[in-house]
Parts: sequence; C-alpha cells; structure tokens
Amino acid sequence: MDSTHALKAFAALGQPTRLDVFRLLIRAGASGMSAGEIGETLDVRQNTMSTNLSILAQSGLIRSERQGRSIRYFADMAGVRALLAFLMEDCCGGCPEQCQPLIDELICC
Repeated sequence: MDSTHALKAFAALGQPTRLDVFRLLIRAGASGMSAGEIGETLDVRQNTMSTNLSILAQSGLIRSERQGRSIRYFADMAGVRALLAFLMEDCCGGCPEQCQPLIDELICC
C-alpha cells in the first residue's frame, strides 16, 4: 500500500458512520451483512448507507458479494492487512521484539 491509498482509507474511517460500519463488519466476520441489516443496526437511512458503503469499498476496506438478489458486505481483510502493514512498515528500527506486544494484541484468538 502506498501513501495515497492509506490516506484514502483513513479519510473513509474519519467519518463516524463509516467507522461504525467498518467496525460492525469486522465483528460480523465471514458471514458479512446486507446493507439493510447494517442500516437497521446503526439506524442509518438507506441512501446514506449506500453512500457510506461506496466510500468504504473505494477505500479498499470493505468488499461486497452478490448473493442472489441481494448484496452482502464484508470487511476486506486483505485491505485491512495492507493498511496495518503500511503503518508498521518501519516499526521497531530492526528490533522486532519491541513490536511483539502489538503483534500479540492484533492476533485474533
């Protein structure tokens, strides 16, 4: 990931509703959620949710998948990993043991 893509991701997450959507999709995991489910959970109108989902998708942090007549949204873990890798690129100045507590915290149980 380069700086331009990272800034796009940070800009997408810099809005409260989009941050809530992203965190909700992280929690939803592999099952994802439909736009309607997301909007209902967060009490956000459909047209507003559509705009926010589009911005998050363009940032590379979420992805969508058509399932029959509906579309489900998922956190794009490859995009999340790329953003985290960008942030950690120059971590620890060659002393990986200094990063270990952070890495341990990021690893899912």
